[in-house]
Amino acid sequence: MTGDAPITLLIVDDHPVVRDGLRGMFESAPGFHVLGEASNGVEAVSLAAGLDPDVILMDLRMPGGGGVDAIRELSRTGARAKVLVLTTYDTDSDTLPAIEAGATGYLLKDAPREELFTAVRAASEGRTVLSPAVASRLVSAVRTPRAPGNEPLSAREREVLALVAKGTSNREIARELFISEATVKTHLTHLYAKLGVKDRAAAVAVAYDRGILG
Repeated sequence: MTGDAPITLLIVDDHPVVRDGLRGMFESAPGFHVLGEASNGVEAVSLAAGLDPDVILMDLRMPGGGGVDAIRELSRTGARAKVLVLTTYDTDSDTLPAIEAGATGYLLKDAPREELFTAVRAASEGRTVLSPAVASRLVSAVRTPRAPGNEPLSAREREVLALVAKGTSNREIARELFISEATVKTHLTHLYAKLGVKDRAAAVAVAYDRGILG
């Protein structure tokens, strides 16, 4: 997003009333523009290809094509849009697959209006957004049976983690820190081990939980 250009949105939910409510909310607020709506995941993938939104608000459980499958397909095809899950479900069986599939964030539908606006802005910038309830579940789920040690992260590992939290790719991290991609991967492997996690989203969630990231 450059200058004062609005953040463009695609709303995906199988309930017309929910879609209408979200469209009205965002269109009444400055800085947002709703490009379209989809009633299931399959339709969402198709519309995203043509509309190229900045952020997709994605429900999970929808007849005719669920949200997790749609997120996987969007990731596979290299869609530019960031996916922010917006659902009523916060169980581990819903949360973890969505994050693993490539969702940038996960919010519940009872989130306050301003929290939703803030989350969409953050998602558009590639930052991970997790509601407190979801973050707590994710942290619990990714912890190994044996709690990881208290070995602190090195200064470089903290730099890498901070860039990961902003949604920066390994190639971009390497360029910014003037190191090779292989070195970035090595730092990620080490910080994953120290945090007791297996992927980027989990690392960010645990880092926020421990106060490593502000």
